[in-house]
Amino acid sequence: MAFSLDRVLKALLFGASGPLSTKDIQKVFSKFHEQIELLPEMEVAIPEEDEETNVEQPFLEAEGMPTSDVPSLVTAGQIRESIDRISAELKERDEVYRLVERHDGFVFVTSPTVGEWIRLLRDEPRPLKLTQSALETLAVIAYRQPVVRSEVEKIRGVSIDSALSRLMERDLVQIVGRAELPGRPIQYGTSEAFLEFVGLRTVEELPSSDVLSPRQIDEWLHEVSNQRHVTETEMGLPEGERADGSAEEVSGESDIGGESRETGEVEKLEQPLEDDADREAI
Repeated sequence: MAFSLDRVLKALLFGASGPLSTKDIQKVFSKFHEQIELLPEMEVAIPEEDEETNVEQPFLEAEGMPTSDVPSLVTAGQIRESIDRISAELKERDEVYRLVERHDGFVFVTSPTVGEWIRLLRDEPRPLKLTQSALETLAVIAYRQPVVRSEVEKIRGVSIDSALSRLMERDLVQIVGRAELPGRPIQYGTSEAFLEFVGLRTVEELPSSDVLSPRQIDEWLHEVSNQRHVTETEMGLPEGERADGSAEEVSGESDIGGESRETGEVEKLEQPLEDDADREAI
């Protein structure tokens, strides 16, 4: 049988106990050529038929066994092209399994359309969806990692205790170290399970975000840390209109009790952050 890279890759992926990387696949072809080179020596060493022997044959004689026309070098580009062909073929035929690439290699997975049958087979509960607060916290950690809890809370404007606990329970977020800051606060980052959850190989493949761009957030955090008054224009509101819908007061004028408006804003920032659970209950 003529050599077919697509056929060989299907067999390797099906027989593998986990994802296969490009290097893992290339090692298989290297082993093939190493054993092919031993064939002449082994043929000479084989005794006559009447003598017992335990000489191990390098390949079993069967249809579809490795052939002599296997290329001496299978490049990463050839493997990628073959993987893309197999993946497109499975989608076109609407098979119940798919070929996907994870952070640690290529692997066969079942199609989402048959996921409910797999759940029933394994007697597993239906997966729970992440809450909006957990998704927001996860997004900030993914784009800003490694990040400390206080920075995430400043960006979100609420306490992240409950959301962070859920994410760590589901192994989507993990502790990655400690920051070089007073008190050495814990830093958080995403896990390998997060990459599988979003279908990415590395965090560098996350789509660019104007909302979570590092430069803009760094500037915003600097402003918040200095407790500078944020104007209505910066908040995206028409001039003269506050977030609560009331008219803007003249800057510098005192409120009841002699407090200036800027002083009132500072006190708002100093108030304890509300928890995610409290905000969701409102």
